[in-house]
Amino acid sequence: MKLAVIGVGLIGGSFALALRKAKAVSHVVGVGRGEQNLKLARERGIIDAIERDPAAAAKNADLVLVATPVAQFASVFASLKNGNALITDGGSTKRDVIAAARKALGSGIARFVPAHPIAGAEKSGAAAASADLFQNRRVVLTPLKENSPEAIGKVTSAWKACGARLSEMPADEHDAVLAAVSHLPHLLAFALVHEVAGRKNSEQLFSFAAGGFRDFTRIASSHPEMWRDICAANKDRLLEELSRFSGKLDQVKALLDKPADLEKLFAEAREARDRWIRSS
Repeated sequence: MKLAVIGVGLIGGSFALALRKAKAVSHVVGVGRGEQNLKLARERGIIDAIERDPAAAAKNADLVLVATPVAQFASVFASLKNGNALITDGGSTKRDVIAAARKALGSGIARFVPAHPIAGAEKSGAAAASADLFQNRRVVLTPLKENSPEAIGKVTSAWKACGARLSEMPADEHDAVLAAVSHLPHLLAFALVHEVAGRKNSEQLFSFAAGGFRDFTRIASSHPEMWRDICAANKDRLLEELSRFSGKLDQVKALLDKPADLEKLFAEAREARDRWIRSS
């Protein structure tokens, strides 16, 4: 299989490396904005060749992965309009991505099988790519009514070759679920670090921060542009989750005067998390 990767970062680079490890690709072409990143990707054996234009990269490809920040998807899809290659993506939001694909690809929309690998990390770029990133990690497909079983099967096979576990759900449901368990946590982590960093005694505060602060804020080291685009694209769902969480914070504030009830909340939260960890 010949693969074109539009956006050779953590997700795109790892997809190429995983398929190489599985011996499922023979040639990989990479497209991206950063020349140094693309050179590094070629040096690491992630890609075999560099193209500047998505259309040129996709010309002889069997499969195209679009793995840029989601705000760039519209222009990428426009470049791919006249091609024949099967297309999938790694976007963390799906409603906006599908809308952009429908507008740009027109009657060629059947070639696009939307996907979201839930396997990110706080590091970015080709340097962070790993052949094992998707091992036993969930990849969600949000197939379109226009997709043929063959197209869905090919995309499914590619992600399975990466070691992923496949699920399917509608795009609306996907965006609602990920707003709660991915987009909100990232927003909170960024906000907390920004708040502490903006205080006059921030240097002192950071010097005393230990494992708890480090673990809670790890994802604030994530790619700012990517998360800007995700939050903007899923704004309505994210606002709903922020409203719910604000209500939970008000509840916790009230429990500061009721230690027994506060402990009960903590115990229930610990039990829920432990149950999730055991089942994951």
